Amino acid sequence: MSRDSERRPSRRDFLALGAGGLLVAATPGMLRPRRQVVRRTVPVMGTIADIAVVHRDERYAHRAIDAAVAELRRVDATMTRFSPHSEVGRANLAAARGPVAVGAATAEVVAAALAWADRSDGAFDPCLGGAVALWDVAHRAAPPAAAEVRRFAGRGLHRSLELGRRGGSDVIVYHEPDIALDLGGIAKGYGVDRAAAALRDWGIADALVNVGGDLQALGVSPDGDAWEVGVRDPADPARLAARFRVSDRAVATSGDYEQFFEHGGRRYHHLLDPATGEPRVGASHAVTIVADRCMDADAAGTAVFGMDRGAAERRIAAMDPRASILHIG
Repeated sequence: MSRDSERRPSRRDFLALGAGGLLVAATPGMLRPRRQVVRRTVPVMGTIADIAVVHRDERYAHRAIDAAVAELRRVDATMTRFSPHSEVGRANLAAARGPVAVGAATAEVVAAALAWADRSDGAFDPCLGGAVALWDVAHRAAPPAAAEVRRFAGRGLHRSLELGRRGGSDVIVYHEPDIALDLGGIAKGYGVDRAAAALRDWGIADALVNVGGDLQALGVSPDGDAWEVGVRDPADPARLAARFRVSDRAVATSGDYEQFFEHGGRRYHHLLDPATGEPRVGASHAVTIVADRCMDADAAGTAVFGMDRGAAERRIAAMDPRASILHIG
């Protein structure tokens, strides 16, 4: 074995294997031919998905990855708010006038999102799509008018969304015209969970699904250890703030350093505070959560983003005792 193959993974190794807030190390075991890693990187859900499967049969691994990518694309097509043809898009167009039928998967994610909204006392609210569209941080250079922002502040809009069943179908009804469903804080995590489940259905025991910083680690890396993951430094996303090992668990990072604009000396990012209707101001710039399911880690990170560590830990313990904070900074 060469000297190079025995070295500890460098920052360059991490940066080669991830997008978003979390980066995955290119472990030395990836160089072993008997337990090769088959990888694919694809654009999906508005970001980059990186799927790595440890398997001896490359063709079989690619077929398993095909199934995982299909799950990600299905969740994206069904739950994006950017298409009027998705189930979320149809609900946003018509659910204020009457029930809109949705599939079982969308109903599952909406139910989980509403549960997180209740458990977090509204710190996570999936019904703020109107405020998210108003801020549109990817295209703005200045904040919207204060009167427009106040329209969404402190509304608790999640309490006015009804998820029920009518005529044998799951339906969504909006009892408040300002509701616009936005599952961006939970659906990506759900997609990761579904992609991981697809790999398991193919008998894959060791793999990693990383979608823009939301990930599921299955089993172990090729060297037999838990997967090594790096957290980007919010002050310098080219650097790593922390490294940790994870196996058979999900991890998600919420941060203010990828989607934002700056105006008047302040950073306006995409993580909105339902209490104010504007980007949350707090003690931290990123938080990384570990949980059993990626959709729970995703929602929890959104709910506690900006809190100091003590407050965030208390909130997480109340919301999901199986989840915890890996890093905050």
